Amino acid sequence: MQLLDCHTHTELSPDSSAKFIDMYQQAKNLNLYAWSVTNHIELCRYYSQEFYATQPRNEEDFFNYALRWENSMQENQFAKELISSENNMQFINGIELGEPNADFGLAKSLYQDKRLDFVIASLHELPDKLDFYFLDYAQENISDLLENYFNILLEITKHDCYDVLGHITYPLRYIAGKFHIKINMQVYQDYIAEIFKSVINNQKGIELNTSGYRQSYGKPFPDENLLKFYKALGGKILTLGSDAHSPEDLGKGVQTGIALANACGFDKVCYYLRHEAHFININ
Repeated sequence: MQLLDCHTHTELSPDSSAKFIDMYQQAKNLNLYAWSVTNHIELCRYYSQEFYATQPRNEEDFFNYALRWENSMQENQFAKELISSENNMQFINGIELGEPNADFGLAKSLYQDKRLDFVIASLHELPDKLDFYFLDYAQENISDLLENYFNILLEITKHDCYDVLGHITYPLRYIAGKFHIKINMQVYQDYIAEIFKSVINNQKGIELNTSGYRQSYGKPFPDENLLKFYKALGGKILTLGSDAHSPEDLGKGVQTGIALANACGFDKVCYYLRHEAHFININ
């Protein structure tokens, strides 16, 4: 079985200290067929702090992702040329585009950069809220948070600025995983149905993010029920990513994720080059 990991980070993401060379060595050790580095580019803080005339809300409120974008493109493009010459791995120049709803025009402009192969669209925070990681759920209306989250995801799906939606149940990493608050996802089934239908109609895909397997949540994002739901609605485009921020997490859970995808009716998963899906048989 050909293994792939389409969602990883290096030190060019603010929440990683991983050196590219160490991630690359691990990718080779794992004999990955396809590997993408998708560093964080958060559009709600793409420009300088002065541009937004605001102060950081905490120590993780980084600005000037424009610089990270250019550094990521340069590093990835250099790596792509180097790795392609070795002819034993498909290296994918990717980004994780956070909060594209903050500036859809900018999101589309980045998506069209000719150096880029692959864009994961993610929603880590709601307007005027911190990242879901930092929220105090004892002080939040969780139902409102999730409704707003899924409504914004739906809006994102309508714009041509991504290839797949990343970890579409991201808030559950913290609400259910970290704080052990039970959520009845059936309540949000109609929201998710509209998201999936829009993704499918626009010939885009979703990601099966396997990070939850190694975290307290214990399941991927999305889980088995939602993955079956996506397939039943006609979903065919599925990438897999470990969301690794360190070499030891690279590829973690991908084999389990592939087995789950197969059990849910998928006979192929894919990776992207130049925004075109390339499929790998998993039967």
